[in-house]
Amino acid sequence: MPRFHCPAPLATGAELDLPAGAARHVQVLRLQPGDAITLFHGGSAPGDPGGEFEATVLRMGRSDVRVQVGAHHAVEREAPRAVHLLAGITANERMDWLVEKAAELGVASITPLVAERSVLKLKGERADKKLAHWQAVAVAACEQCGRNRVPVVHAAVDLAGWLQGPAAAAAAAGWQRLLLSLRGGAVPLRAAAGSGGPVVFLSGPEGGLSAGEEDLALAQGFAPVTLGARVLRAETAPLAALAALTLQ
Repeated sequence: MPRFHCPAPLATGAELDLPAGAARHVQVLRLQPGDAITLFHGGSAPGDPGGEFEATVLRMGRSDVRVQVGAHHAVEREAPRAVHLLAGITANERMDWLVEKAAELGVASITPLVAERSVLKLKGERADKKLAHWQAVAVAACEQCGRNRVPVVHAAVDLAGWLQGPAAAAAAAGWQRLLLSLRGGAVPLRAAAGSGGPVVFLSGPEGGLSAGEEDLALAQGFAPVTLGARVLRAETAPLAALAALTLQ
């Protein structure tokens, strides 16, 4: 059954017009009045019932789709461990791929990291457009894979900015901090991560983090870890770590 993200309030028996993106998708699929779909809110704000809702298409307009919300199902498909990626921004479509696959694997949130070696530098309107695009990629991935919680893609930030921001303050409250590093003495990821509690996993862009960035991360409590003898691409490494941490 087709699944659609609907950030509007959902309640059994309600009638509502789908958001523009979901409406376009319904029209592309050529659904008709009477067809069944699944809706999910995708957030974790107060009042969000979570799970997903059955719904029925009532009317197909030229640019709008009206549905009636049906039964609620409290099913959730979240990873057993919250992993927050702080990932160096990669070039071109590679960042799209990273966001998509991370959402499928169950990432809790993604913060695009503007690292010293990042090829793509984002500022102003361009940064806003990229952020909206990456969030839409995460939504589409959740629609496809069955997740009912959409991971937040935070605004791009450099490492010093992240360490001074609210996410770092939250991470200080018992979250484990892991740094992907090629330095000697790095511990295998599985040995370092254990099995409980939220994790922030930091990895760099093409070329990795600079020595200064790694020093800053280590000084702020990040533990260096390795994924093995092979050097993975910048878009592959955080996904491999995410899979190791969540698919247990």
